[in-house]
Amino acid sequence: MINKLFPFLVWLKGYNKEKMSADVIAGITVAMVLIPQSMAYAQLAGLPAYYGLYAAFLPPMVASLFGSSRQLATGPVAIVSLMSAASLEPLATAGGSQFIAYSIILALTVGCFQLFLGVFKLGLVVNLLSHPVVNGFTNAAAIVIASSQFSKLFGVYVDKAPHHYQTIINVCKAAIHHTHLPTLGIGILAIVIMATLKKVNPKIPNVLVAVAVTVLISKFTGFNNDQFIPLENIKDTQIVKTIHAFNTDVNTIKKLSTLRATLNNKLNEITADAKEHNIHIASEKQLKIEHDLALINARIDKTKGAAHIKRENLRMIHFFTGKTAKGTPVFYTETTLPKTFKGDESIWRIKVTNKPLNLENLKMIGAGAVVGEIPKGFKIGIPKAPENTSYFAAFIQLLPFAVIISLLGFMEAIAIAKSMAAKTGQKLDPNQELIGQGLANIVGSFGHSYTVSGSFSRSAVNLQANGVTGISSVVTSIMVAITLLFLTPLLYYLPQSVLAAVIMMAVIGLINTSGFVHAWKAKRSEGIISIITFFTTLYFAPHLEDGIMVGVGLTFALFIYKHLRPRVALLSKGEDDTLRDAIGAGLKECDHIAVVRFDGSLIFANATYLEDKVLQYIAEKPDLRHVVIASKGINDIDASGEDAISILIDTVRGSGRKIAFCGLKEEVLAVMERTHLIDKLGRENIYINTRAALESIYQQIHSKGGCGHCPLKNYMPAQIRS
Repeated sequence: MINKLFPFLVWLKGYNKEKMSADVIAGITVAMVLIPQSMAYAQLAGLPAYYGLYAAFLPPMVASLFGSSRQLATGPVAIVSLMSAASLEPLATAGGSQFIAYSIILALTVGCFQLFLGVFKLGLVVNLLSHPVVNGFTNAAAIVIASSQFSKLFGVYVDKAPHHYQTIINVCKAAIHHTHLPTLGIGILAIVIMATLKKVNPKIPNVLVAVAVTVLISKFTGFNNDQFIPLENIKDTQIVKTIHAFNTDVNTIKKLSTLRATLNNKLNEITADAKEHNIHIASEKQLKIEHDLALINARIDKTKGAAHIKRENLRMIHFFTGKTAKGTPVFYTETTLPKTFKGDESIWRIKVTNKPLNLENLKMIGAGAVVGEIPKGFKIGIPKAPENTSYFAAFIQLLPFAVIISLLGFMEAIAIAKSMAAKTGQKLDPNQELIGQGLANIVGSFGHSYTVSGSFSRSAVNLQANGVTGISSVVTSIMVAITLLFLTPLLYYLPQSVLAAVIMMAVIGLINTSGFVHAWKAKRSEGIISIITFFTTLYFAPHLEDGIMVGVGLTFALFIYKHLRPRVALLSKGEDDTLRDAIGAGLKECDHIAVVRFDGSLIFANATYLEDKVLQYIAEKPDLRHVVIASKGINDIDASGEDAISILIDTVRGSGRKIAFCGLKEEVLAVMERTHLIDKLGRENIYINTRAALESIYQQIHSKGGCGHCPLKNYMPAQIRS
């Protein structure tokens, strides 16, 4: 029991200096990859870069200590980061305090769900996501993730459109006119460094080298040249009016969103109270709140549209800067430039986000964007509920997204753990791994972490670096803590385009076209589902969960269809003297004996299907004398199935023909025994296998002079054929 509660005690037995040395080196190596990757993935999740460091601090250590895999590296990953951002986008503005609060609560919700599955040994629920669906989703998500970084790579800023492909079109349009060449150049340099080092020697921490080189270039070449000015330093009255109008719109949206959250909470309380008192008719108060919510949503949509237009217009404006006699920088547009203007040749833009612009401290971008200041230290504390929302309301609101993210994240983690266990010979416990991942997300949320999962790239690095136990992940967490405490100033000059390059290089490995080919070869229906999942995920992006739901829905529809119409085949002798599907193989059939094979469970969903097929064969073969049901493929039978067999026996015998069963499994025979169906059929009509049935039945038919040229004749032993 102690080992079950604290699984790390098992691998601490026999732990020595040699193993510790290997773990320390592996832990440091993984940290070198994790630190820049985590910052990049945090921005993918719609959070400030340093929240990636929070997610890289506690979760790796907790997951390794309480999971079953000794080499699985847990932390921020690309797909889960994107799923987190897509789930929260309708609820709050990316990067804002509300969004951050929701992200942390989502991690807590995901952790609770994973822990629940692990404690109650429900790890098999992950099978709801079939491999073709996951393959289609993963390939599409990799494309979405990589393309979502184009704006940072080109140094342009655009608002997100309802569909991801629309956003990319807008990015391409902006890139044609506003690409910042130094930003693009330093991003490409980072890609070249990582790709080259990976090819030369995979053991070299290529991500860390790329980050170190570009940070030095950024610092000593003045890559970042932002200025902060008061609004009065912009010498264009029209632009000043637009900025004031934009701030008014953003503040209006914030007030309306707060009011909407308050009304939603009231509506939930009224609905819950009505359910408790079994009231089915909406009250006047409930209808009024719903009416007010509809009006507020309409106002929010209208104001958002107006703010979007103003934001895009402000981003498109190019400023030119000069200095007054006192040396204060002032900014002009092309139409307001003084005739005697003498300034530098730089082109400046206003940094406009979804937040109100600070009129006393406007940020003017004159060069490439960098990560900027990262708060020192780490945050530990109880996760805060989003403003005007209770913990319970947030939990319920996020639970549907948490279920999808939990299953997807765990499937990724367990697949990685299994691939490593195949190399190390380690025994894995999926339910224990769920507990480890769940605790990692729960404990991580108390350290301001967003949702995490197992990482393929970092787990591979851990294995290549000869990590022996979970101590390597503990060392990784310690290295992240040291970075948060002492090394954050070194990351100030890290270019945003380099973080984009890190993400793009990381997700290349997720693209796996061979998965489509494999699914198609295995079964065309599953190949089609994989392809449909791929295209629907691309179409619905950034709402990736819709793509998964389409794939899961198609999988279940196919599953139900197969159970409604299981495979029923009429058998005949093939060239290799075995019984095969006569229609599929183009074999001659016997006119007097029908050997019918039923593949699947005989249950309520398909109970009448077997009877329909047998009646079809009887109608097609007027000389048919005996029906043999080859039952080896029947794994289960319920009351409806048992009743269907009883009716089938009556129908066949009522037409003057005989019926027999062969190859019945023990569980099916047990049901027939309990319902006394076996007595109705007659024990003499039950055979151990198909050969035994045909030996007896062929002899009965042959003794009456029939079946002289029966294609089943050569299937019999020599003494019967003669």
